Amino acid sequence: MCMCGGLAEDNARFILLAGVLAAYMLAGAALFQRLEADLEVRQAAEFWRVYHSFRKQHLQPGAEALQRLHELLSAYGNASAAGIINKRRRWDFPGSFQFVGTIVSTIGYGSTAPQTTAGRAAVVLYGFLGCSGGILFFNLFLERIITFLAWVLRSIHLRRLKKRLRQTTLASRRISRGSSLHPRASLPDILDDDDDIGLEHWKPSVYWVMLYLSLASCTVACCAAAIYAPLEGWSYFEALYFCFVSFATIGFGDFVTTQQPSYPYVHWYRFANFVFLVVGCCCIYSLLNVTSIVIKQALNWVIQRLRCRGRGMAAPHLPRRRSSVSAVYCTARRRPTKIEARSDSVGDAAVDALDTPRRLSGELISMKDFFSANKVSLAVMQKHLHETAQMHRGGGGSTSATPHHQPAFKPGAVGPLAIASEKF
Repeated sequence: MCMCGGLAEDNARFILLAGVLAAYMLAGAALFQRLEADLEVRQAAEFWRVYHSFRKQHLQPGAEALQRLHELLSAYGNASAAGIINKRRRWDFPGSFQFVGTIVSTIGYGSTAPQTTAGRAAVVLYGFLGCSGGILFFNLFLERIITFLAWVLRSIHLRRLKKRLRQTTLASRRISRGSSLHPRASLPDILDDDDDIGLEHWKPSVYWVMLYLSLASCTVACCAAAIYAPLEGWSYFEALYFCFVSFATIGFGDFVTTQQPSYPYVHWYRFANFVFLVVGCCCIYSLLNVTSIVIKQALNWVIQRLRCRGRGMAAPHLPRRRSSVSAVYCTARRRPTKIEARSDSVGDAAVDALDTPRRLSGELISMKDFFSANKVSLAVMQKHLHETAQMHRGGGGSTSATPHHQPAFKPGAVGPLAIASEKF
């Protein structure tokens, strides 16, 4: 249970997520095997029934006739899979545009694929830049939609806060004796000026953002399904299924739009199909990344529970890494800093602190032990305060006096997870 105690939090989260995903995939495999295996067996039995019935009634006995039948079936299957029979052209300009759209969006239905060597080589080069640009577009959309939702939630929060402060101020002034002299109630300056409060000062709830993105995604999917169902001849549920598979860029290819030979208002339908795919992919992409934040919070909670349980199961006489009185400076003590490497006296204090025996929960600690255990952390705090003061002075001193430290790289510092984490 205490396996997370010797691992960094990022590594523990990665291992825990890998285990959860493996268990999730095993459960999913068992689920879909139970749901789909019987239908697969029935469909295979039906095909062989029709095949043998055709051979008995329409085929002359002999190896040559049987070979020709197999050649016909193979050619028909390949032509149907390639979409060259009973469907519109795949490689006219609208079909080619839809194909490159499946590349850039990483959907990849598989209904249209290049057959020539030159076409496949072009897919490799074209897809590299196209997928990179598509991912960048989705990330920029994610940043802007989350910023917009954060602004909306912040406005609602400020309006509620102002209303509550007005009610509190009016109630207090009614009770006070000088209410008749100062009848006008005013709000604090920090609330009167909305421009002074940036989005970084208030973080929206990730659950509210996830709710709004879910509503937006469901609205787009329902509107798109209402158009796909009658035009493609699908049921409404099949159209919703297609929307999710496409918007999530899974792209099985069992349902693909604009494949029939003709449609009413075909140009408007193709334009609407393009708009639905772009907006739906952006909404679902944002929703999936915000949901990953919630999953990450759940993993952090599990890791903390495992660590707490591991500490509770430990024996009282075992040595402990740090003193129990300084929970505030655990982060600075967990990873060595540059000041520890430069100062031998501070390093000796850190070693003495690490060797401090574990104390009982009800035992008092002397001030000497307290300062020796937190000498490193206090030195780090003094260093940070000094650097902050130097930066606030501006151009008064030389640039060499205030060294510029780049933020250390850590997992989750780049990509869509960093965009969402920065806003929440």
